[in-house]
Amino acid sequence: MEDDLVASGRFARVATRGGRTGLARTVTIGFVDDDGGPPGSILVSAGGTDAAWARNLLADPACRVEVGERSWDAVAEPLSAAEHARAVRGLILRYGTPAEGLGRGDSFRLRPAGDPPATRPVSGP
Repeated sequence: MEDDLVASGRFARVATRGGRTGLARTVTIGFVDDDGGPPGSILVSAGGTDAAWARNLLADPACRVEVGERSWDAVAEPLSAAEHARAVRGLILRYGTPAEGLGRGDSFRLRPAGDPPATRPVSGP
């Protein structure tokens, strides 16, 4: 089922490296396009502080993203408080997710690895 969600372009598959184990890990998560960021960037947000994929991105921001038929190497950048709020709002509107829980964890911009870093402040929520 997760393969169908990713293939439809509605969800993203993000491959990270485990922060403690160093092993490859994947997660299928909701996302929104980052209209204000580098072209091809998406925004994601963890539902809690214990989300392993978010901890992995904090330990090693290099990741691989797959959405529909596209896949690319990306770099995870923690979002500022204002960007975090924008990401959570976008996710709620896109998926109809109830506000409770969503956004309690870290939020990230996953930008294509070949792009220069964002010029906005990069800090956690």
